[in-house]
Amino acid sequence: MAKPAPWRLEIDRYPFVKTMATRFRDLDIMGHVNNVAMAGIFETARVHFHRHLGRHPQDQGVRWLIASVHVEYLQEAHFPDEVTVGCSIAKIGNTSWTIYAAAFQNGECVATCDCVVVTHGPGGRRVVDGALRTAMEANRFREG
Repeated sequence: MAKPAPWRLEIDRYPFVKTMATRFRDLDIMGHVNNVAMAGIFETARVHFHRHLGRHPQDQGVRWLIASVHVEYLQEAHFPDEVTVGCSIAKIGNTSWTIYAAAFQNGECVATCDCVVVTHGPGGRRVVDGALRTAMEANRFREG
């Protein structure tokens, strides 16, 4: 697997940051935070990021569904140190968006996560509305 681009590994590139505790039960037999626990940390950060965007999808009568998740594990993460996750919007389509996220521990990037989210309503896919699109634009990944 290719390593993420260097700019993905800088916490300052992410407009939303959430710090979370690791748990003893997150450890695997080797003594580091296991891959499933890290995926859960990204999931929790993603939920907080979506709430940061301003509206819960149920307020719009729609559901936000995960279409794909890709996690790259770069280094071991350890208990009891906290993990800080940066989140941003990478791409916005008509009915979907991509979130870039990266997890940092003790100043080092330990994993990245790309997630595609789609919006559905009673009649199938729904177009991303203007208010949500504006919030997403304000939380785009900072490449420069």
